[in-house]
Amino acid sequence: MKVASREEWLAARRDLLEAEKTLTRAREAVAEQRRALPWVKVETGYRFEGPDGDVTLSELFAERSQLIVQHYMYGPDWQEGCKSCAFWADQFNPAVPHLGARDVAFAVVSQAPYAVFAPFKERMGWTFNWVSSAPCNFSNDYHAWYTPEQIAAGETAYNFQPGLHYGEHAPGVSVFAKDDAGGIYHTYSCYARGLDPLNGCYQL
Repeated sequence: MKVASREEWLAARRDLLEAEKTLTRAREAVAEQRRALPWVKVETGYRFEGPDGDVTLSELFAERSQLIVQHYMYGPDWQEGCKSCAFWADQFNPAVPHLGARDVAFAVVSQAPYAVFAPFKERMGWTFNWVSSAPCNFSNDYHAWYTPEQIAAGETAYNFQPGLHYGEHAPGVSVFAKDDAGGIYHTYSCYARGLDPLNGCYQL
């Protein structure tokens, strides 16, 4: 710890402000590059398990043109969800209406069956849409879950690199868009430390 006069502190703070402005400009440039990513057509008819039965990927959009999916680590034999994922999830409820007002739907997806994580969701007081990818290969296709065979064969990849970083389940975010004809496209995914900016507590 260094103790300084108010004048010394102000000079140091102005230096830091310049560094913060540089970071802001770099972040804005990266955001522009992110928005310019090409889209990939989703050809698979994914079906998920929700509180009212099966639901399609298209139905998760809920009449909106964009969909953000949070991949939540939750295995079929787990008694409760990943505690780090819960840290993020505690911030989702108040965000959902703001996203909806901006034409964005939001859903959490886990590989465990719905009946496995439903009691945990109720215990945590979460009301956001949370569905199971157990009936399909969605979590595997978007690198948030790996089969035992893939792990044994070393055929896994995470954060766009080969390897197994978290284990059978992994955290991430995937984003999709729907065109006027109903076509669905994968537009973005991020993993690992790329998720840090999405946690408001971390920013504080």
